[in-house]
Amino acid sequence: MTTGMESGLTALAQTAVSDRAAPTARHTTDPMKARQVAEDFESFFLSQALQPMFANLSPESPFGGGMAEDMWRSLQVEEYAKAITKNGGIGIADAVMREMLQAQEAR
Repeated sequence: MTTGMESGLTALAQTAVSDRAAPTARHTTDPMKARQVAEDFESFFLSQALQPMFANLSPESPFGGGMAEDMWRSLQVEEYAKAITKNGGIGIADAVMREMLQAQEAR
């Protein structure tokens, strides 16, 4: 059973993760910086998509649970997303990179 304080902190942790801003790109001529922004965006997208998969998992007693578990889980999901992106991702970074290059050519 969770106390009011634990559930409030859990909601705060989830809000902090869900309110994280998506990466944005400023005009740059460096393709490496543009690629990094595209990969950051893919990682952000994947972490937002993966969060619901882990939302209803309940940790095993006596070692799991509590507000620290919720905070750790959100960080773990972010790291999963970064690892997926680093190992080739799902193609979002490539599409974002193409769109950024097209937008820069149009200027």
